[in-house]
Amino acid sequence: MGVRDRFQQYLGIPVEQMLLAHWETERTGRAAIERRGLPRRAVEQRLGEALILHVDPRELIRINAWKGYPHRERPSSSAFIWDGEWDLRRGDLRYGPRYRFISELDVFRDDLRQTARFKELNERLQAGRPWSSHQQGILLDTEAKILTYLRAYLSFLDNMAVKGFDAGLGKDDLGVAVTREGRLIKINRGLHRLAMAQRLGLPSVPVRVKAVHREWWQRVTQGAQGTQALERGKDALQRCVPETEPGELDPEVITEAFQWPVPRVS
Repeated sequence: MGVRDRFQQYLGIPVEQMLLAHWETERTGRAAIERRGLPRRAVEQRLGEALILHVDPRELIRINAWKGYPHRERPSSSAFIWDGEWDLRRGDLRYGPRYRFISELDVFRDDLRQTARFKELNERLQAGRPWSSHQQGILLDTEAKILTYLRAYLSFLDNMAVKGFDAGLGKDDLGVAVTREGRLIKINRGLHRLAMAQRLGLPSVPVRVKAVHREWWQRVTQGAQGTQALERGKDALQRCVPETEPGELDPEVITEAFQWPVPRVS
């Protein structure tokens, strides 16, 4: 366990749990705690499985677009309630790098050298700058290692086609956030697994709500505080569905036609 994880386990999370308990049961200081967004990890522990929703992966196509969004205006990842216009800036996952990557692996499965990812990694290798990931413990310093790396992703795709989506295989949940309109948009983590589910046309995948927009929260809680507010928010989450439309502040407008491949599941 790293230093950051130990800090969260022994200090960060207990403090967040104390703040949420105070917000649930006491009047003094409630407004300040909610104004700061409520401690996310404590809310996750409190609501548990109620934060998990099941959605059609081919409908979960919008992701929050942080690029170009000032850091000072981005909501804190430690807060459950987010302020700002983040939900109006959306990217389209159908045209994103993960879906293109997974699709090319599927199309060129018999010759992975034809994929854009192989060509990119091989160019780095030839230039003496092999790609590496300290987090994954990977160094792609030979062509054989590049191909093994790509085949691993293809193997995950084929395994999902046979066995379906296994939430336990990934390091992180498929995180989503609830917009001011009560729609789900993807946030980071699990994007390769989502792209695989989309490519295969799986009927459903589990996603976990990591944050909600304050406007939505205030609308569904209707002035309630503490435990009553959490219960109203929990009930309202069950009515949330993926956002499929572009946002008012999208950094990129895409007009290219798109068609999903025929579903391929066993």
